[in-house]
Amino acid sequence: MTRIQANLLLLLAAAIWGGGFVAQSTGMEAIGPFWFISLRFAIAALLLLPFALFEKRKFTERMTSSKKLLFICVGIALFGGASAQQVGLQTTTVTNSAFITGLYVIFVPLIAVIFLKKPPHWIVWPGAIMAATGIFLLSGGSLSALTKGDGFTLLCALCWAAQITLAGMAVKVTECPLSLSCAQFAVTALGGGAVALATESFSWSAVVQAAPEILYLGLFSSGLAFSLQIVGQRYTTPSQAAIFLSSEAVFGAALGALLLGERITVLGYAGCALMLAAMLVTELVPELAQRRQLARKST
Repeated sequence: MTRIQANLLLLLAAAIWGGGFVAQSTGMEAIGPFWFISLRFAIAALLLLPFALFEKRKFTERMTSSKKLLFICVGIALFGGASAQQVGLQTTTVTNSAFITGLYVIFVPLIAVIFLKKPPHWIVWPGAIMAATGIFLLSGGSLSALTKGDGFTLLCALCWAAQITLAGMAVKVTECPLSLSCAQFAVTALGGGAVALATESFSWSAVVQAAPEILYLGLFSSGLAFSLQIVGQRYTTPSQAAIFLSSEAVFGAALGALLLGERITVLGYAGCALMLAAMLVTELVPELAQRRQLARKST
C-alpha cells in the first residue's frame, strides 16, 4: 500500500468517526456513558475476533510479553479517550466536542518530539497548525461558555494522541493490525464494563432504545474505522495520520448541522477549506521532495 492509499483509508475512518459524534450524543439519552462504551466496543471486538484469529495463523513468530504489553497500552489509551469523550458529550455540544477532540493533531507531533525523540517532516508543523486553526474556525471562531464536558474532551484529545502514537508503533513492530484492533477493543470493553458495574444501573429497555447508536458505533465507528486506522498507520507516520484523522471534525460538524440542527457558519466553511489544504500540503510536499531526490539520483 502506498502512503497516499493509506492516508485515504485514514480519511475514510475520519468520515465514519464524524457520524459517531452524533450517535454518541443521541445514544446517551437512554443509557449511561460507560455501558455505552462497553457495549459498542464489545461488539467491535467480537466482529474482529474471527479475522484476528485468521491473521494469527499466518504468523509463526511468537507474541512476546513486550508486544502484548504494547497492545494493552494501546487499549488503555483508547479506553481513556473513549471514556473522556463520552462523558464530555453529556455537557458539551457535538461541534465543540469535534473541535476539542481534533486538538490531537497538535499533541501527536509533540509526543513524537518529547517522548520518542523523532521530529516529524517539517511540513507537519505548519500542517498541524493549519488543521487546528481550521477546526477552530469550524466551531465558529469561538467556543461557547466552557463546561466540564469541554475539559473531559481535552483529556480525550490527549488520550487519542497517545493511542495514535502507540498504535503506529505497535502495528509496525507486530505487523498484526487486526489482532491489535481486536485487543484494544477488548481492553476498552472490559474497562467500560468494570466502571459501569460500579457506577451505573443496567436496563435492557435502555439498551434496546440505544441499540441503533450502539450498533453503528460498534460495527462501523469502532470495528471498521479503528481497523482502517490501524491498517493505514502501517504505511504513514503518526503525525501525518493525525492530520488526516482530524478531518473527523468536518464530518462531525456537518452531520451535527444536518441531523441535530447545529449550524455551520461562513467561518466554519473557511475552516473546512483550511483543513483540506492542511491535508493536501502534508501529502504533496513529502511526495514531491521524494520525487526530486529520485530524479537527482537518476541523473
